[in-house]
Amino acid sequence: MAKRKTKKVEKATKITNEELNKVQSIINDMNRAQLEIGSMESKKHNILHHISTLQQQLSLLQQEFEKTYGTADINIQDGAINYEKNE
Repeated sequence: MAKRKTKKVEKATKITNEELNKVQSIINDMNRAQLEIGSMESKKHNILHHISTLQQQLSLLQQEFEKTYGTADINIQDGAINYEKNE
């Protein structure tokens, strides 16, 4: 067999400390960002649930207006009842 003219290059077994620090920093930043997204999604869920509760309360109040005044069409700026024109 023929002898090699070039020496066999050793493969690196580890990355440099600088490269390791850089990749760790990027991974940590990604993890923090994902945690923040989770926190925001949790807040979003709570706010959506609160909106649903408020919509139910408004619906009940509108039903009360219908019973009391015959309409739920109320001007929310001044409280005027907007009856239909044919009434």
